[in-house]
Amino acid sequence: MKALFLNCSLKGEGTTSHTEGLMKDIIPHFDKLGVDSEIVRVVDYNVAFGVTEDEGGGDEWPQIFEKVKAADILIIGTPLWLGEKSSVATQVIERLYGGSALTNDKGQTIYYNKVGGVVVTGNEDGAKHACASILYGLSHIGFTVPPNVDTYWVGEAGPGDSYIEAGRDNAFTKKNGRVMAYNLYHFANLLKQTPIPAEGNVME
Repeated sequence: MKALFLNCSLKGEGTTSHTEGLMKDIIPHFDKLGVDSEIVRVVDYNVAFGVTEDEGGGDEWPQIFEKVKAADILIIGTPLWLGEKSSVATQVIERLYGGSALTNDKGQTIYYNKVGGVVVTGNEDGAKHACASILYGLSHIGFTVPPNVDTYWVGEAGPGDSYIEAGRDNAFTKKNGRVMAYNLYHFANLLKQTPIPAEGNVME
């Protein structure tokens, strides 16, 4: 089983990402369950704006999209900026939506029988809003969203330490990270054994 983490930080490779820090604290749970995990930092790719699976002209989203198609579990991670998910997270949802007309071998949208979750970090309010937005987007395009698959940490209002310095020992975040990992695994395993029937939901 494969889990793909899409880190929608605004920071490129080589800079500290607190969102990635939280992702890395979830991966050990998947390791125990035999799940292979990969983190992709989206800004390290030349991802074009658009709502198709390939915008051409040097668009590198198709490289990420191949990883999405191969994954059983997709987790989108975002920092908070002005109480909202990042612009990169919005772009990722748009590009995922662009691939939702593709179908599996039963004629269902390609995201059927995959599960999705979300992680959020920040120094301001807005975590639940960002989680709700991302999880709705995933559900709308065909991902299964199990219960309790949002994990977040926010610090005190205003400037201050972020997740890596101040959040790693937070009992609430640690518990939610564990619950998320196991629920994503359990539902992905259920869907592998008993895929969603094609009756009534085949794409025209």
